[in-house]
Amino acid sequence: MGETIFDRIIRREIPADIVFEDEHLIAFRDIAPQAPVHVLFVPKTPIPTLDDLQADQAAIVGRLALAAADYARREGFADDGYRVVMNCNEHGGQTVFQIHLHLLAGAPLGRFGTGVP
Repeated sequence: MGETIFDRIIRREIPADIVFEDEHLIAFRDIAPQAPVHVLFVPKTPIPTLDDLQADQAAIVGRLALAAADYARREGFADDGYRVVMNCNEHGGQTVFQIHLHLLAGAPLGRFGTGVP
């Protein structure tokens, strides 16, 4: 797997609006938001796609989901609702080949259009 833009964000080589970070993952606002709130949750472990995820790495996806849910609660939009999306491979809409979770919120889902990020 080659280096991705996410690797450069994790190393602070390029700027990002980071909203959360711990030893396992980093979360930052998407530079091309598809909703009023659009945050990417990215593991620091390099895994290109969900197809590459191994059974012993399953906790990584759990950490992404828990961090997204915690962020939604802390930011006050959990009760209104939000969407989480993980794209896989080109036909699935994946453009950066490092697994990541999109969190979208801030308006009723119907206002986001018909596509997903």
